[in-house]
Amino acid sequence: MTNVLEWLEATAGRVPDKVAAADPDASMTFDELLRASRAAGSWLACEAGVQPRTAVALYLEKSVPALACMLGAVYAGGFYSVLDPRQPAARVHAICASLRPMVVLCDDATEEGAREVFAGTGVRVARLDEPLSRPVDEGTLRRIRWQATDVDPLYVNFTSGSTGVPKGVVVAHRSVIDFIPTFASTFGMGERDVFANQAPFDFDVSVKDIYTCLLTGARLQLVPREYFSVPTRLMDYLANGHATTLVWAVSALCFVTIMNALEYRVPREVDKVLFSGEVMPPKQLAKWRRHLPDALYANLYGPTEVTCNCTYFVVDREYGPGETIPMGRPFPNERVFLLRDDGGEVTAPGETGEVCVAGTALALGYLGDRERTDAAFVQNPLNDRWDDRAYLTGDLARYDAGGNLVYVSRRDNQVKLLGHRIELGEVEAAATRIEGVEQAVCLLDQRRKRLRLLYVGEAEHRDVTEGLRALLPPHMVPGTTRRLESMPLTKNGKVDRAALREGEGL
Repeated sequence: MTNVLEWLEATAGRVPDKVAAADPDASMTFDELLRASRAAGSWLACEAGVQPRTAVALYLEKSVPALACMLGAVYAGGFYSVLDPRQPAARVHAICASLRPMVVLCDDATEEGAREVFAGTGVRVARLDEPLSRPVDEGTLRRIRWQATDVDPLYVNFTSGSTGVPKGVVVAHRSVIDFIPTFASTFGMGERDVFANQAPFDFDVSVKDIYTCLLTGARLQLVPREYFSVPTRLMDYLANGHATTLVWAVSALCFVTIMNALEYRVPREVDKVLFSGEVMPPKQLAKWRRHLPDALYANLYGPTEVTCNCTYFVVDREYGPGETIPMGRPFPNERVFLLRDDGGEVTAPGETGEVCVAGTALALGYLGDRERTDAAFVQNPLNDRWDDRAYLTGDLARYDAGGNLVYVSRRDNQVKLLGHRIELGEVEAAATRIEGVEQAVCLLDQRRKRLRLLYVGEAEHRDVTEGLRALLPPHMVPGTTRRLESMPLTKNGKVDRAALREGEGL
């Protein structure tokens, strides 16, 4: 197998009339999704000029037609990248400078914004209904598939970059083909399941939902973003839609329990709850377990660069306050190990080391950025006898007495907040672009789940906050800003972040 489209084609042949994907406004059977994706691929290749191994951008919120066009980009031989329409135009332009999309697809809700954002860039903007309404060109699609390989890019997800420029993580077909069948079999996922998709399509958690459904014939039920601000609507949607599987960010699961949504209605058919992105608070997980005691609960770990996840831990008991639910053990065909600062391997329980990952599931690297790719994807320090790529995650972990990995912290200034990975340096770089800000440091307030920005300069804090809202997506805008007379420095002349955290009570 060399292409993820083979899953869609096989499943459409097996269960053509079964619903493949649905949202509140539309649905498609597997046969309809196959035909729509092939039509979109024909239009993208024949009319939009998409060449093999070039990008198609989607500037929109998730939907069933958007999914068909994402797969259409793959039928055209290219790869897709979904752009959050809520982020500032400056950040979209920075992304597209490295992405170089042949075309940007939008929908009714985002067309006006897309044409404004991409005006003067030379990038073609088209509505989804254009590619979806074209006849299929069998010959073109056949020629495109003939030259495809399993190391061709499938998608690019952009994460926060420490220099202020987002990083595009390039993931190949081969990595998804390697991971998804293992993921599905590990947790017993199959055709009867209904995946309530929480994650937006620009967040790699959605990769597990989308491709597990294409592989197994399960139903992908898209949960609109706005439902996560109306608890009763969310729970009715899950229950009425017969959801069985939640592969959600920790923050989404915590929203349900903090808002007491399970007291209103329990989606009784849910039998699998898998979470990732942050450390799950045991108190919040206990609420889920109390309402759905027979469901499987699993903690998943892994950055975008390792194609979704590399370790998992099935929760088998209650965890109390102060306890950390383990990251667990590697999935099959993934090597996960800990390195000390001196390059040696950590093997003893309790000792902390950096999490490193090797195996087929590793991403191809960062789009258009060889320097950062070479810094993060390295020759395995434990092997000097043959080429052996390993990814340095920057996460610190230890082994517990049972041999499970347990997360400790981040090595650098990259943090996870509300399911999003954020480089604090990108927030700081944005702040220093604001008039009157001379120096800035961003800190994570883990207890309150928000960012704090400390700065030196003449700007008023209200102006700094407004300036950041124009430069960053909402999840990266600090909840508080404070002006300092000066920054504390270490003996080496660097900003003393430890002193700042202590002064802020963090």
